[in-house]
Amino acid sequence: METATMETESKSGTKTRVLIVEDHPIVRHGLEMLINDEADLTVCGEAESTKEAADQMRKTKPDVVLVDIALSDGSGLDLIKELHAAYPDIPLLAVSMHDESIYAERALRAGAKGYIMKKAAMDSLLVAIRKVLSGEIYLSEAMSSRLLKKLMNPGDVTSSPIDSLTDREFQVFRLIAEGIGPSEIANRLQLSVKTIETHREHIKEKLGLKSGTELTRFSLQWSMENR
Repeated sequence: METATMETESKSGTKTRVLIVEDHPIVRHGLEMLINDEADLTVCGEAESTKEAADQMRKTKPDVVLVDIALSDGSGLDLIKELHAAYPDIPLLAVSMHDESIYAERALRAGAKGYIMKKAAMDSLLVAIRKVLSGEIYLSEAMSSRLLKKLMNPGDVTSSPIDSLTDREFQVFRLIAEGIGPSEIANRLQLSVKTIETHREHIKEKLGLKSGTELTRFSLQWSMENR
């Protein structure tokens, strides 16, 4: 652990600065306590929304950012894409309650350097932070193995039709699974209702569904199976 600590300290000897983007105050507080208890790490800022995240990036100039996938005012995946485009040299670590088999690959494609589930051991989060800071990718052993198998033998890895959805379509699909209607989805994503309806049609086509009722039923079943 001593070696890892030395690796994450800057040349000037100052602590590595961590920005937390998480919309649950209790979770933010827990992460802050865990990180600040380390000799080489310090929380330099917190944000509970995508807008606050952008402001905090400019104000705090972090060395690494923890980003929750599900934020109250938008998509963590969209935020990762935006932050990666604006700050390509700052590693982003996705932190989520959602199963890694659903979101990890999407997070990496968006620009994250790692993905860790909130139910993982506390020490695993510290390992993940230090790993992405060193320029490596962090995934659980199970997810790393899954992606390696997919890369080497694409036909041998069972894929879900959900994988064919774009990130935006998947975001709409997840909201449908929560029982949210087109108008509210449009409001949350800051899109027009017409655009949401277009996404719904594309989702139905990709999943082989004929009606909105079938889409709602399928999304609810999928959500129950992937809790």
